[in-house]
Amino acid sequence: MSRFRTVFTRVHTVLPVIHVETASQAVQNARVARDAGADGVFLINHSMTDETLLAIHEIVADDHPDWWVGVNCLGSSPEGAFKLLSTKVKGLWVDNAGIEEGQENQPYADKVLAVRQSCVPECLYFGGVAFKYQRHVEDLESASKIASRHMDVVTTSGPGTGHAADTEKIRRMKLAMGDTPLAIASGITPENVSEFLQFADCFLVATGISKTFTELDPAKVRSLIETVRAFKG
Repeated sequence: MSRFRTVFTRVHTVLPVIHVETASQAVQNARVARDAGADGVFLINHSMTDETLLAIHEIVADDHPDWWVGVNCLGSSPEGAFKLLSTKVKGLWVDNAGIEEGQENQPYADKVLAVRQSCVPECLYFGGVAFKYQRHVEDLESASKIASRHMDVVTTSGPGTGHAADTEKIRRMKLAMGDTPLAIASGITPENVSEFLQFADCFLVATGISKTFTELDPAKVRSLIETVRAFKG
């Protein structure tokens, strides 16, 4: 069983993404997500340092000591971010995991794994592959297959924030990855999530369940989770 599946036992995992503004705002939005039945949350920084984000993460984690709270540190490289984390951080999501399709050796991806293992070995690694605003991936199947050996959850997206991924892209990636979990991190809404449930294992969602950039919408979060939980495939 994968590390991811020892933590998240449902067929699908829903992790709302909180665009962090303040500690109180992050705490309140985490409560909204948990009350709606989310499996955990990711905190992400756009206008603060990674160190400030991690200080706020500790506050949110202390408010939910028995729940899963991860981070995306936009100001750091993957290996740099792992060096910043405490053991309270349950997962790290990065937009670009540095996978180089077509190459037999993966020195950068191997380095990131080594840093994770030495710093926070229990932290789940959500690595970005064929991700928005990153370089174009020439061989999607090769990149997905290689990535499946270097991270706990291969994480992809549509072409931009709020834009859904192409369902054929998701199908191709999942078939190449085998049992490794696949997460989608853009464009998921309560209305379209059913299109992806056959192939994706995890959903990192912000825009599609928010009323503003920094505030989750309780009704939309609940609607998304109810739709995901009802899947019988």
